[in-house]
Amino acid sequence: MSPSKAPVRSTVRLGDLEVPRVGFGAMQLPGPGVWGEPRDADEARAVLRRVVELGIRLIDTSWYYGPLVSNRLIAETLRPYVDDLVIATKLGGRRTDDKGWAPYLRPEELRKGCEEDLRTLALERIDVVHLRWIGHGGVPFEEALDAIIALRAEGKIRHIALSNVSLAQLETALARTPIVAVQNLYNVAAGEARLGPLPHAVVEGQEALVDRCAALGIAFLPFFPLAVPFVPAKSAALADVARRHGRTEAQVAIAWLLARSPTMLPIAGTSSRAHLEENWAARELVLSDADLAELTRARLAAS
Repeated sequence: MSPSKAPVRSTVRLGDLEVPRVGFGAMQLPGPGVWGEPRDADEARAVLRRVVELGIRLIDTSWYYGPLVSNRLIAETLRPYVDDLVIATKLGGRRTDDKGWAPYLRPEELRKGCEEDLRTLALERIDVVHLRWIGHGGVPFEEALDAIIALRAEGKIRHIALSNVSLAQLETALARTPIVAVQNLYNVAAGEARLGPLPHAVVEGQEALVDRCAALGIAFLPFFPLAVPFVPAKSAALADVARRHGRTEAQVAIAWLLARSPTMLPIAGTSSRAHLEENWAARELVLSDADLAELTRARLAAS
């Protein structure tokens, strides 16, 4: 579906919370492969300080980034947290000894992950927690969701969100509890067919899911919003539009996402202050009807 040329809203709601429509993903703060300490710890802390200075008010993280590294850096650098900072985390995955990713979806595992997030972020309650569906590990979706609902009832979670889910799973969840956000793979680089079966990533049906979230006022947080590491080819259209506007391709990619849906909330991650500044400035870029059509045609052709 093509993005709308309607005025781009500057904020999006997450339940009773409201944040600017560009957030920060902490996945790139740890070392290569999202493992171990950062190459430059001072720069990682400087990036986090600049996040808050710029006015970004959503930080997306997880205890298994590092593991525990991104959460520790956030707490060490930003505490005491500014009052309107929203911290979102993900439960449902873990890291393996070979630096891989695996499901961690049993109720006791989700609880343990939540406790790690609370401890390492030094929080009493997490603002937004995504149930991240990494395979299933023999656990029914409803059972995992009910475990998250129980954690919210205990006051450990403020709002529930989903990650890496299908439209059917969103509807199943909505029948049981309010959902404030969905975090899935989505970007301007490639449509569903070209992305193909990525590891632990739901791809098919994302256009309908984006539209459903918009209709319900649910925030949609696209991961890999700027590029897909599994898709090496670059978009000539993206380069052309960037050149015409005197902007970077990453900025155009973010602007396309913001135009795609009024509840889109990109959470571009970086370990560089310069890239952070570029990503934040992308919210000011207004693409023309011709720009949007060109980018969308190229995306569909790539599929």
